[in-house]
Amino acid sequence: MTIDIHPHVISTDMQRYPNAPVGGHKSDWSRERPVSVEQMIAAMDEAGIAKSALVQASTCYGHDNSYIADAVAAHPDRFTGVFSVDVLAPDAPEKIRYWAGRKLTGMRLFTAGSTMPSQADWVDDPRSFPAWESASELGIPVCMQMTVKALPQLVHMLERFPKTPVILDHLAKPTLSDGPPYTAAAEVFRLADYKNLYLKLTPRTVAEAQNGKATHATFFPLLISKFGPSRIAWGSNYPASEGTLHELLKISQAGLSVLPAEDREWIFSRTAISLYPALAGK
Repeated sequence: MTIDIHPHVISTDMQRYPNAPVGGHKSDWSRERPVSVEQMIAAMDEAGIAKSALVQASTCYGHDNSYIADAVAAHPDRFTGVFSVDVLAPDAPEKIRYWAGRKLTGMRLFTAGSTMPSQADWVDDPRSFPAWESASELGIPVCMQMTVKALPQLVHMLERFPKTPVILDHLAKPTLSDGPPYTAAAEVFRLADYKNLYLKLTPRTVAEAQNGKATHATFFPLLISKFGPSRIAWGSNYPASEGTLHELLKISQAGLSVLPAEDREWIFSRTAISLYPALAGK
């Protein structure tokens, strides 16, 4: 069973689901190649993906997670959801409990990305501690959309909330083109010491791992040796990543074919279920 922990959905109904993007302007991908829930299910069926953890499209909807919550309610056999809140706001714990009550089982902090080219400086801001405490109490993993620049701040949070699973989107987009021993990615490898830190491996990582002197055969086995397959999960980033969902999966499967079958089973399925138990079952 293949599971995707990083697809995005965009509704065609802008009145029911109004745009309110983080950063103030809508991302190009959400405007140019939106994929609705119905289209996502069709794409999953074509690709052979059984279940997905829909990730809030922050660059379209900001912190209004209504569309993915409605998708999960309509298709609980296919989806769980990863919501976004303003963790610096005083009502953040209340918002977290609300979206958890709507059956969303993950939280994502968008601190850098297509509409926020500069890395935000609030990753370890004390104002966010109540939100993190609420996520920890509810057993909600926290996804971090960020760059390597903020990894020192992330370490503070990993140490302060050691029981909270933290998922690093796109491995924090490290530079891999220097090739073995991948010195430019040393800060990411050092995170392996924190057992609550998980990696989200996406098509971006697969592409970067064959850029310059990097190769799939040298990078992915090294990554596994540091973190183990049970702390790595695959996400398509579809449709933010260009191409069909089927193509993105095939590209990722080809890149990871250098790994043993058991490792790939963890990355494409088992780790996802450990992070989002709602995806287990039939």
